[in-house]
Amino acid sequence: MSYTLPEFFAHALALEKEAAERYLELADMMEAHRNDEVSAVFRDMHRFSLLHHEDIRQRAQGIELPELRPGEFRWRTPPETGGEEAFDYTLRAYDALRYARENDSRAMQYYRSVADETQDPELKRMATEFANEESGHLQALELWLARTPRPAAKWQDDPGPAQPPA
Repeated sequence: MSYTLPEFFAHALALEKEAAERYLELADMMEAHRNDEVSAVFRDMHRFSLLHHEDIRQRAQGIELPELRPGEFRWRTPPETGGEEAFDYTLRAYDALRYARENDSRAMQYYRSVADETQDPELKRMATEFANEESGHLQALELWLARTPRPAAKWQDDPGPAQPPA
């Protein structure tokens, strides 16, 4: 799937905006669970996504970008949009980090696929740069996963409380 530079910028801006929103949601959830360390990780990742979004916006300055509606994005899997199943009151730090890692992995794969499929040298260079940035995020998340206790049961398997709290 080949993109023009304006199309790529429009997709990258949407990707980074979504990433920032997801990281903020995860940070708030971890804060609600009183896991300040992991909340801080997600707040840092939120800030990095905002910085990357701003960097892309600056690079795209002066270029007319298409205004893409949700059905007009041309990616195989929305890179930073994992399923809503992660946003559950039972979400544990390990699972939140894993969820974030999966999102960043899809983002990295997206950027790599753009780099692999384009004939435009500038677009290839930028997509490769963006993929490398996502790779750095993945490495940071992997380090946090390695030091975070793995839950005994998967969060998806937790049936929740027998009755809603009174």
